[in-house]
Amino acid sequence: MLIKPVTITDSAIKAIKEIMQSKDIPEGYGLRIGLENMGASCGTTSFVLGFDQKQENDLAYAVDEVPVYIRKTEVLHVTGLTLDHVIEGDISGFSFRKEEA
Repeated sequence: MLIKPVTITDSAIKAIKEIMQSKDIPEGYGLRIGLENMGASCGTTSFVLGFDQKQENDLAYAVDEVPVYIRKTEVLHVTGLTLDHVIEGDISGFSFRKEEA
């Protein structure tokens, strides 16, 4: 796959692999990047992460052997984002940031 709409940092890939292993995510599943409340007129749209199997309407690519799935209808909304894993003190989590052109 030539198109990789979301850049995933090395620290994020490491954390994703650790989660997949510790939670026994089944073979054939990958990271799903998606949107919540997309198109809702009175809400905000937020980015969501999960583990899922590839669906027919997905754009699929891999980052360091981790399959990544994004619905084709959502690709435009996530293109140019970078997914990172951030640790600040005792708190860790994933964050999305928009890359500057």
